[in-house]
Amino acid sequence: MEIPTTLKHKPVIVAEDYENVDGRYAYNSDAKGLSLGLAQWNDRGKVEISAKVWRYTGEKWSRQSEELPLHRVLDLAILVCRTKSYFQEAYRFEKLYDPKKPMIDRIGLQGDAMTVAVCTDNEKINEDIQLFRQALSNDDELLGERLRTLSRILKEMGY
Repeated sequence: MEIPTTLKHKPVIVAEDYENVDGRYAYNSDAKGLSLGLAQWNDRGKVEISAKVWRYTGEKWSRQSEELPLHRVLDLAILVCRTKSYFQEAYRFEKLYDPKKPMIDRIGLQGDAMTVAVCTDNEKINEDIQLFRQALSNDDELLGERLRTLSRILKEMGY
């Protein structure tokens, strides 16, 4: 299925077959494609690149399609990596975290830091963190393949 080019997001680089590799939803996904292009929120004379997940309901392109600035895509990748790393050692805590020290890390970015922490404001955090760990474990092969691919590409780029 071809990604539309007549909408506000203007695709430049596309992966129109994303539905075939969309994790556990592969071959049965409403996420039909990914694109990098000119952001829909661009103002005159100010151009930003965004990443977009294109979702299709079977009848029309969905309003649930997501568009993110590239730095946010990378910030999410950083968050995923740090979270996955944390859960490799979380078994050491009875509740999978230390309620007195829920902060996992502060990751320096742009002269400040992104705080990564267990969300203790969640009333059901003790149940939810168990479910989260299990889901992360269930997806280990799926995520591992993507992380290895990302690592290889980053190394090829000199990072």
